[in-house]
Amino acid sequence: MNKLLKATLVAFALTSAVGVSACAQSGKSQSTGAYIDDAAITTKVKAAILDDEMLKVMEIKVSTYQQVVQLSGFVEKPAMVERAGRVARGVEGVKAVKNDLHVK
Repeated sequence: MNKLLKATLVAFALTSAVGVSACAQSGKSQSTGAYIDDAAITTKVKAAILDDEMLKVMEIKVSTYQQVVQLSGFVEKPAMVERAGRVARGVEGVKAVKNDLHVK
């Protein structure tokens, strides 16, 4: 994935997250600011996974709640499970990673 496309995807995702959060009602457990922070972390983790030579797969789902990233989906090899967790932990702002990836 070239850098311009990656930058465009990241910018679009962040813009979308801000737009959606402006309309979303804040829940009791997470403020709008925290929601935006989590959305930014999710976007950064997705970009890092897509940028990794070993992990260039679209079957990894990423969600973030209170700076804890959850990875789910399927990968081809057991080494990819560990690698995805390591990549996610390396993203700034990530407090912890719940790695629920499975090998096909």
